Amino acid sequence: MKSPFTGMFRSLRNVNYRIWFIGALISNSGTWIQRTAQDWLVLTELTKHDASALGWVMACQYGPQILLLPWTGSAADYFNKRKLLMVTQLTMGSLSLLLGVLTLTGLITLWQVYVFAVLFGSAAAFDAPARHSFVGEVVNEEDLHNAVALNSTSFNSARMIGPAISGLIIAATNTGWAFVINGVSFLAVLVSLFFLRVSELNSGTDDKRVKGSFSEGLRYMWQRPDLKAILLMLLLVATFGLNFPIFISTMAVSEFHSSAQGYGLLMSFMAIGTVSGALLSARRDKPRFTLLLSSAFAFGISCFLASLAPNYWLFAAALVVTGISALTFTNSVTSLIQLSTERRMRGRMMALRVSIALGSSVVGGPLVGSVAHLFGPRWALGIGAASGFAAAFVALYVLYREKQRQRV
Repeated sequence: MKSPFTGMFRSLRNVNYRIWFIGALISNSGTWIQRTAQDWLVLTELTKHDASALGWVMACQYGPQILLLPWTGSAADYFNKRKLLMVTQLTMGSLSLLLGVLTLTGLITLWQVYVFAVLFGSAAAFDAPARHSFVGEVVNEEDLHNAVALNSTSFNSARMIGPAISGLIIAATNTGWAFVINGVSFLAVLVSLFFLRVSELNSGTDDKRVKGSFSEGLRYMWQRPDLKAILLMLLLVATFGLNFPIFISTMAVSEFHSSAQGYGLLMSFMAIGTVSGALLSARRDKPRFTLLLSSAFAFGISCFLASLAPNYWLFAAALVVTGISALTFTNSVTSLIQLSTERRMRGRMMALRVSIALGSSVVGGPLVGSVAHLFGPRWALGIGAASGFAAAFVALYVLYREKQRQRV
């Protein structure tokens, strides 16, 4: 019988990766507890079910991914990633604790949530490219795709657990405790970073740290048709399709009249799909461009079916399929970019990937939120479906051009 440590979970053979994985799993659970609580706080406690306000919170939190892009990727390529992550994780943990204190004392207001979203997003803008590219230092190249998939498994396992816990916390106590718990959870990552075997990190002895400009990263990307196509597909899906907090919260409240526990359960159903997608990705040796095509098309179909769901449980079932397709798509994007990019450029390429994936919410969040508020959440899900079909069309065009080039 084949050992799981030579297949789906092969990256866990690496001691450093095991330490990193455990710390990330704990912290990711806290992150999803806070995300669910923040959405509920804005949607039900600070506004009267105003989905556009929720969209603006997303824009404030993810806007820094675009505004700080000229510096975040370069910082990840130049500074010691482990030390940079210690700074960003400590910053985000402190912000979560402060937000929790304000909520517990009843002093929190909507404008303060906007401010915290901007501050948290600024720290996350530096954290994300360093964290994504740091995986390449923890594991060897042959295990990189597997490690990326297991990272997604960790993140989405937490997505399955965190929202349900958050719903129980909100119902039993106060929303502020969810933020406090998230703040404390950042200690897990800090401890894991401290205990890593630094001498065994694969930092690349042949790659000297040099100051690289953002423009150099853009030139590198522009000369690579494959990277341009991948990032364009990500832009379409991330802007109009990956707005699940808006889709799920508005469907839960407006269409199915659910409680906080019901909303948390829907987020957990979504997570079942994303965990399944992550484990399926971990089984693959390497992703292929055709996988981007099929997963983008499947995402469009699943969003369309979710928009037509007549009741709570059929909507929950559609979310499972949506989660699988969305995770397969985003994992393939991440792996294809990292595996096809020179090590010295990975920080900047991952900064572009993260800024597109999250920063696109600056446009997509308010737009989709407004559609949900004015016309209903089913129409917003329809926009998500269209984004998947558009991304699939881009992939078809690229494959067609490649086939034509091979004929010449």
